[in-house]
Amino acid sequence: MNALRVIHRSVRKHEDTDGGRPTGSVLIVTPGGPEHGGGIGRQMGYFLRVNRVGQERLRYRVVDSRGPWYIGSSPLYYIVGAAFYLGRAIITMLVARFSSPCVAHVNITGRGSTIRKILLLTIARALGLPYVLHLHDYNYADYFRGRGVFLKKLIEKLFRGAAMVVVLGRRELEVISQLFRLRRDRITVLHNAVPDPLPDLKRVRCVRKPCHLLFLGYLSDRKGVPEFLRALASASVSSRRWYATLAGGGPIDDFREFADKLGILERLRFPGWLNEAGVKALCADADVLVLPSKAEGMAMSVLEGLSHGLTVITTPVGAHLEVIESEVSGLFVTPGDVTALADALVRVIDDESLRRRLAKGARDRFVNEFDVRNYAARLRHLHASLLAFGRNELEAMEKGQYREAPNCSASKQPADAFCS
Repeated sequence: MNALRVIHRSVRKHEDTDGGRPTGSVLIVTPGGPEHGGGIGRQMGYFLRVNRVGQERLRYRVVDSRGPWYIGSSPLYYIVGAAFYLGRAIITMLVARFSSPCVAHVNITGRGSTIRKILLLTIARALGLPYVLHLHDYNYADYFRGRGVFLKKLIEKLFRGAAMVVVLGRRELEVISQLFRLRRDRITVLHNAVPDPLPDLKRVRCVRKPCHLLFLGYLSDRKGVPEFLRALASASVSSRRWYATLAGGGPIDDFREFADKLGILERLRFPGWLNEAGVKALCADADVLVLPSKAEGMAMSVLEGLSHGLTVITTPVGAHLEVIESEVSGLFVTPGDVTALADALVRVIDDESLRRRLAKGARDRFVNEFDVRNYAARLRHLHASLLAFGRNELEAMEKGQYREAPNCSASKQPADAFCS
């Protein structure tokens, strides 16, 4: 823990130049950055945007540890590009570490993301740079159990070396705590969150307009796109008045071909990947958000649906049960069950009063729990607590007595708890 003493002395030095208020920098390490990092990038972008207003004590900087997704278009391009971005991330970390008190907030999933973070954070530990691990994987336990003995030891060291581990839901809190033998107060639950789009909830819907069904996300089997298309092609749904938009990247041509074979292509739109403005425009026009995923951490598209006051149909995977109350703020269907999905679609297409009731419940749920301003305040508090080491906190950390996060499974939480 000598590194913690170095940080502590550095913080005390900055206290003298800032009226007794410690200042510092936070490196947000995220693959692809806010623009090209998928759901993780979008979440970090939302956080940083909120954080620009009125933030004086902490300075935030984005560190892209991988580069944009399209560098994977060729193996050589990927190897060279990934090496470049990882090398630049290491240099950025070195400069920041010796320029001011600093903490790294490192977003991580399985596979290549974990390998990059092992390399990056091995150096961070050698420099005495404290870091937060923010886990976004939909099933990290399976990934970990499938690794070899040596890699498992490196991953366990990665997690056990973190000042705090952030997970998306209470299930992951239990799993990660047991998997890496971490005390529960070393792990905190922070649900994803999105900005308030301030939707026009009083817009008058034309009764002659077909029901607009919307899918947002990477088009894939894991996201339940084949089941969604089969449900739309079923006799009960195809006879209703609807059209659907499937927005996102992925093998779009393959799904267009599949939809054509099912006989529903003319009722579908595949606009591809959309920026935030495009997503907002689609949500403003849609009636129902459908995400029949087989596995998730916490889907950003579900939160987008809640924020826009859409009727949400999804599956009870990942942290979704912590987000939606069935029949109040959305509908759940069993993953992979085409018949159940078709039945749910028929219900919301036929019953506009049901859509209005679920939409109101969705919007209320978002306002109460998933506005990104609350998310930003909790995350900022975590970063500040890691940078503002007092003597008692330092001694506690040296003894392994981490006290920054509450126990998120407790029945009652303090007002400034990190749990959503």
